[in-house]
This record gives sequence, structure tokens and C-alpha cells, in this order.
Amino acid sequence: MRRATGLLLAVAALTLVVLASLALGARDIAPGVVLGALVDPTGSTDHAVVLDQRLPRTVVGLAAGAALGLAGAVMQGITRNPLADPGLLGINAGASLAVVLATAVLGVTSPSRFIWFALAGAAVAAAIVYGVGAIGREGATPVKLALAGTAVTAGLTSVITLLLITDTDTIAAYRRWSVGSLAGRDLDTVVALVPFLLAGAGLALVTARALNLLALGDDLARGLGQNVHLARAAAAGAVVLLAGAATAMAGPVVFVGLVVPHLARPLTGPDHRWLLPYSVVLGPVVLLAADVVGRLVLRPGELEAGLVVAVVGAPALVAIVRRTKVAGL
Repeated sequence: MRRATGLLLAVAALTLVVLASLALGARDIAPGVVLGALVDPTGSTDHAVVLDQRLPRTVVGLAAGAALGLAGAVMQGITRNPLADPGLLGINAGASLAVVLATAVLGVTSPSRFIWFALAGAAVAAAIVYGVGAIGREGATPVKLALAGTAVTAGLTSVITLLLITDTDTIAAYRRWSVGSLAGRDLDTVVALVPFLLAGAGLALVTARALNLLALGDDLARGLGQNVHLARAAAAGAVVLLAGAATAMAGPVVFVGLVVPHLARPLTGPDHRWLLPYSVVLGPVVLLAADVVGRLVLRPGELEAGLVVAVVGAPALVAIVRRTKVAGL
């Protein structure tokens, strides 16, 4: 009962954040005008702002936030590491390198054209990390995945830095994408990535019971009949689809995947059957709230959502590290 009530409250919070995302921004628009734009658009300037700018970034925030929150919860379950996030599989670094190469080699500069390069780069990097981590008789253990992810991320980051310092034009295009933003993305971007998001979400939710067993340790999970390697590979595939699609949409937004599971865990406990749905709802709450705050603090300008999340997420990370109960995943 407590978990169901908490989930309903989280949905209510998400509804409020969505309304704020549609109503608030650099331009003052009355709530009645916002409603009119959604139900009976007239083509006025205010309606165009709502439909062409605020609605697409709200939808992008919903999709990317849900994907990052869910991917973070799954990633922490795979590695049994409370400080793990989707970037640990090299997803952010792989997507970033693909975007840099697309810009430097092919001259691609539009965020809407980055999505396929970013998604492909994330998938390749995650495959390398998982392949390296799976070497050996024990297969892909949490420690080996973490070490392989750290090594691959460090290597890719060095290549990115090398490319950027030798090409100023690439730096300008990459900088706008790399901060993590919901602005400048259209609904076509979300539509193109919906199949990846749905496949990743479905795969993640299916692995909830397996993640509960993996949390008991590999030996006990095997003793209870769980195929450890298959469960871990399926969960890793879900992370790649979710985080890869989110990064392709909004750029490498950090901390959402790390913090959201910790916001949910006090209510859900370690049970992934509840933790995953909570993360789906709380992820967009965090990302959209950061986007709304970013629009209001420097009016008429704005801060990118990725920067606001990072500013808030750093103290949250410190708080997580200081907590004594985080090991009880």
C-alpha cells in the first residue's frame, strides 16, 4: 500500500512538472493561453511558442528522463554498485566520440542528425565493454564490467580530446550537444527513437525478477535457477537501448541515472519490481524540473538542463557516498 501510494504521488509530481514545463519560460504566457494552444491552436505567437518550443522539449524530457532513470536503476542492479550509472558501460563516451567523428569527418552539425551516430557509438562502446568484461571463465562479473567500462571510457575520452584540440569547428558544434539539453530537439527525433525506447523499457522491466536474484550474489542466484550470464546480458542490452537513445536525444546528461534510483529506493527498498517503475516516473521529474529551473534563473536567457542537473547532482552524489546504507542494494 505504501509503495502504491508513493507511486501515485510520483505520478502527481510528474504531472505538475509537465504543466510547469509547458507554462513557464523566458516568455510569460498565461495558463489559459497554454491550454488554448493545446486544444485549439490559432497560430498566434504565444501558441507557436507553446507548440513549437515548449511541447517538443517537454516530450523529449519525458522520454529521456524516463530512459535515463530506468537505465540507472538497471545498471546499479547489474553491477551491485550504488554509484553506477549508464555511463559506466562507456555509453556517454562512445556516443560522444561518434558525434565528434560525424562532425569532424562528415561535417554533421545539426543535433537532429547526431542521433543515429550517437546511438551507434553508444552501442559499439557498450559492446566493447561487455565483451572485455566477459573475458574469462567467470563471465561478465560486476567488478570486471566496472573496470572495463572505466578503461574504455578513459581511452575514448582521450581520443575525443585529441580530435577536439585539433579542430576548432568541431569544438563549436560538439560543445552545444555535449552539455546535455532539451532545447532545439523536435518531435521527429523522439518518434524516430521510440522503438529503441520501448524495446529497452520492455527488456528492463522483464529483468526485474532476475535483478532481484542477482542482488543476492551470483552463486545464490544460480542455486535458485537463474541463468546469471543471460540475465546480465539482457539487462545490459536494456541499458544500451535506453541510455543510448536518451543520449542521442538530449546529449550526455549526467547524474539522472545515478540519483533517481536513490530517490526511489527509500520507498521501494531493493525490490526491482517496484524500483524500476518508480525510476521511470522520477527520471523525467528530475530532468524536466532541471530544465524549467534553467529557463527561469537567467531570463531571458537560460541554462541547459544538463548543467542544472550537474550542479544539483554533485551535492547529491556526495550525500550518497556519505550514506551508510547504500551498500544494502
